[in-house]
Amino acid sequence: MRFMGRYSEPLAAQFADLARVHGGQRVLDVGCGPGALTAELVNRAGAGAVSAVEPSASFAAAARERLPGVDIRQSAAERLPFPDAGFDAALAQLVVHFMTDPVTGLREMGRVTRPGGVVAACVWDHAGGRGPLSAFWRAVRELDPGADDESSLAGVREGHLAELFAQAGLDAIKVTTLTVRVRQAGFESWWETFTLGVGPAGAYLTSLPVARRDELRERCRRQLPAGPFDVSATAWAATATP
Repeated sequence: MRFMGRYSEPLAAQFADLARVHGGQRVLDVGCGPGALTAELVNRAGAGAVSAVEPSASFAAAARERLPGVDIRQSAAERLPFPDAGFDAALAQLVVHFMTDPVTGLREMGRVTRPGGVVAACVWDHAGGRGPLSAFWRAVRELDPGADDESSLAGVREGHLAELFAQAGLDAIKVTTLTVRVRQAGFESWWETFTLGVGPAGAYLTSLPVARRDELRERCRRQLPAGPFDVSATAWAATATP
């Protein structure tokens, strides 16, 4: 949660608003991670009305500990362990680009959502340079132009999320953007989260030799203030019906 939780938690509220999640619904969180969106769904619909899936055993366990009463299962998005049309809404926050097969994952979300319900997904705008890690990846490209900076992942460029929804057979597709602003205590606090080795950015950093890591740190430092500053992060978001 230290790495992306500061962005995913405020994003979850906007995303749940977009999907029109409210009390009385049965809701599914696909790829719940440690539970940022799941917690928001519980606040709106109640623990007994929320289910979630997560392929990582450690994340699934963390979510279960955080949110007792929620049906959290270890499973991939591509094979959801639920019957057809069992949910009013199925949401995937910051997950589509990590699915092994995004079209199959979205198709599964449509399968378990009732007719007239909502399938929703959002992904950071990495390709447009508006994600929360843009400053980091800009510095990386200065040192290593061939590095995989997440800009080629599924759904992260304009229009691609809608294309994936259409390929999954979903209807009435609508696309928008969601933007959050997160206060950082300063450069050291911002940088420290990358050293945790979480996600593609953390994995890239920890793979570097110490000297190269220090060089990257200094390039990042030159882009950002030493004291408190805000990071703006924008995600592409799409909704559709099964």
